[in-house]
Amino acid sequence: MSYVPRLRKAYDEEIAPKLKEQFGYSSAMQTPRLVKICLNQGIGKGIGDRKLVDTAVEEMSLITGQRAVPCYSTKDVANFKLRKGMPIGCKVTLRGQMMYEFLDRLIAVALPRTRDFRGVRSSGFDGRGNFSFGVQEQIVFPEIDLDKIKSINGMDITFVTSADTDEEARALLNEFGFPFTKN
Repeated sequence: MSYVPRLRKAYDEEIAPKLKEQFGYSSAMQTPRLVKICLNQGIGKGIGDRKLVDTAVEEMSLITGQRAVPCYSTKDVANFKLRKGMPIGCKVTLRGQMMYEFLDRLIAVALPRTRDFRGVRSSGFDGRGNFSFGVQEQIVFPEIDLDKIKSINGMDITFVTSADTDEEARALLNEFGFPFTKN
């Protein structure tokens, strides 16, 4: 028998049937599910020092367990001393087992380690069932060694779901145990 992540097993056995009943779906295929998790990190100081982008790629690869890809500028912007083709950030898209493992670590370990954490505001829904929020510091992830970091960078995390409305997506993330604020 192959390994199944804890949250994937919980989704199949508990969350999906509960959502199907809650929203009155006629088919199990209508129940919202998590499609992918996208992580993005923009490194503004990467214009002056290309090694910052390389370290950001390494850190994000450590955090997610999947190789991060550097992002390059597509235009010249004279005001920012930016030239086309310069590395300015990195990104990762997680699907399948890696996605559920990252979600588990994010909810159980990383978010509670955030300073003065009171939950994530639910204002990040886009109207189509996707949710985005930002993390101020990458040091909340236990994979990052505090002695080796050169600069503290934030990142954007986006949950892409198959839900049609924000209400369905919020119910899905609530069932996974995502810590939304009470207001």
